Amino acid sequence: MTSTADRDAARVPRAAPSGLPATGTPAPSPAPTRDRFRPEIEGLRALASLLVVVYHVWIGRVSGGVDVFFVLTGFLAVGQLLRASERGHIDLVAQWGRTLRRLVPPAVVVLAGTVVASLLFLPESRWSQTLVEVVTSATFTENWKLAADSVDYYAAHDSASVVQHFWSLSIQGQFALVFPVLVVVAVLLARHRGAGVRSTVAAVLVAVTALSFAYSLWLTAADQQLAYFHSLTRVWEFTLGALLALVIDRIDLPVHLRVVLGWVGVVGLVSCGVALDVEGGFPGYLAGWPVLCAVAVLVAGSTGHALSADRHLTARPLQYLGSISFPLYLWHWPVLLLALQVTHKTAPGWALGSAVIATSIALAAGTRALVERPLAASRVGRGSRWGNYRLAAVTLVPLVVIVLVWHGVTTVRAQPDGTPGDADHPGATSRQAGFVYRGSPDASLLPPAVSSYDDWVYYKDGGDCRWLPYPVLEECTFVGAADPNAPTIVVVGDSHMQQFLPAVAPVARERGWRVTTLIRGNCPFSTGSETVADQGCADTNQAAIAHIARTRPALVVADASRNVRVGLTESTPPGFVEAWGRLGDAGVPVLAVRDNPRFDTAPPSCVDTYGRGAAECLVPRADIYRPQLSIPDAPPNTTVVDLSDSICDPHWCPPEIGNILVYLDNNHLTASFSATLAPVVGPRIAAVIDR
Repeated sequence: MTSTADRDAARVPRAAPSGLPATGTPAPSPAPTRDRFRPEIEGLRALASLLVVVYHVWIGRVSGGVDVFFVLTGFLAVGQLLRASERGHIDLVAQWGRTLRRLVPPAVVVLAGTVVASLLFLPESRWSQTLVEVVTSATFTENWKLAADSVDYYAAHDSASVVQHFWSLSIQGQFALVFPVLVVVAVLLARHRGAGVRSTVAAVLVAVTALSFAYSLWLTAADQQLAYFHSLTRVWEFTLGALLALVIDRIDLPVHLRVVLGWVGVVGLVSCGVALDVEGGFPGYLAGWPVLCAVAVLVAGSTGHALSADRHLTARPLQYLGSISFPLYLWHWPVLLLALQVTHKTAPGWALGSAVIATSIALAAGTRALVERPLAASRVGRGSRWGNYRLAAVTLVPLVVIVLVWHGVTTVRAQPDGTPGDADHPGATSRQAGFVYRGSPDASLLPPAVSSYDDWVYYKDGGDCRWLPYPVLEECTFVGAADPNAPTIVVVGDSHMQQFLPAVAPVARERGWRVTTLIRGNCPFSTGSETVADQGCADTNQAAIAHIARTRPALVVADASRNVRVGLTESTPPGFVEAWGRLGDAGVPVLAVRDNPRFDTAPPSCVDTYGRGAAECLVPRADIYRPQLSIPDAPPNTTVVDLSDSICDPHWCPPEIGNILVYLDNNHLTASFSATLAPVVGPRIAAVIDR
């Protein structure tokens, strides 16, 4: 999105005739440029922000509006920088300071309001993650945080972060940091070569645009979730807008053609999210749709024609919405998610959705009136080169205080009252025959709700990891053994097997065995790629098979099934069975573990919302698990372990068992619960190894 702290942001330069010299002929210094206010830009910004809000609230798809913001940012930025270079030089310190002045205060207001509202209404199980993302949002690194977490942007609202939408502002902030440097380098290059500044800047932008677009195509095909949040896959959208700004005054089209272009851009943008199935292919080439729509509207400009699209874009309502589009974008997402949380809904109807939009517009209008406009008119921070930096730092102080207080509260509440397997917290042990509970009748829940999402198995913390001489294969030692010839158990597969490690470790420690891992997220052990379409997963598994066949461990532990969901969708892919057979040919036994369920919503959040034991959090076992996991073609070296009786009771699959949360999100076991599976899993492992 583009900041609207100054309405003058919608001013673009008229290029001097000598701006783009003929090939091989150095251009004279361009004449000073003059500004021309383009109201259709404000209308285009309003349309893009409305589409983002409406699509998020009611349609649940990507609209393409954010891509329009990126184009407009590049379109407006290059003129400001070139005008500065024509006046003498680009002051990077001052340029970055002005950017901070525009972006930081409204962003801080929204983040502070979101933190306070989250403390009141957000489930404690989501506090820790939200705290981290508030910090990354305030530092313009949220997109990289989401990329590292492999967040699915199209996830259900209840599992999304209330500040997740700051990913686009983060990319915009990074562009504002790097783009002026790029222009400065181009200007210096032009002066060194005696070439035209604008032609040199244009050449550099063409190269950057081509490289970024090519990278976007490649990464989207290889890893779409990473590509969605990756800064380099979006650079071409900014630089294409900048290129357009350099040449737009040389484009002289008939009025009737400009009218057609304007409507093509507007209609194309409005229909983008409906016409395109972007969930698996954005950004990639599909991002060209909204980008080219924005270009079409900008080329059309203000025609003054009675039948033109710009006549509507320049109408007063859209002009006003354009002026508040920046805070509107920032406010609408946390308002939506918190409204759904308070009303216990998974999607807003027309009434709630309308209330969300009205509230977001009101908050945006207040932010514009009380923050953006006063700052635009104020002389505070303008008196010195570093004044805007001091203003931004002072603005951040209240947010820092609020975040520190929230962190303190979270730290206190995260202290566990007990350990997995003690009398108060038997976990899966309580599902064994003859079990009698002897703990406290009001025992606390483990892990505490506020730290449930952090209950991961950090199997790399010991530092005993090494990359093997195979593609994309890392081996870590989870449990060491004093005897170098001790039997080795290899746990291989995806993050579900990572979370299963605490069930394996106790018997290994007791018997002096070693446990190593060959783990790659979202990549179950198979001869194919079961969950992602990239070749990397298949390469990892082929390397794992080769390494295991060569080292011949005492046992391999892997997934026996996948996709355990409501609707009885569980299956054992042929690639699983083939991988087990390949190990059998090498004389390696396999313990295949039936997978745990996956849910549409996160059980810990449900417990936070409705309370422990609430019927709303119970899922019928018969809707998830068939009575038996049948794998008739399993090779003789494979023993299947079915833990469904430990994860579910005869009728339900609950979010907690034996006072321990079963899941940390919507599909991963908590490390605490997994540890209580050890009494069931240990004897099965020992039986196979001792056989």
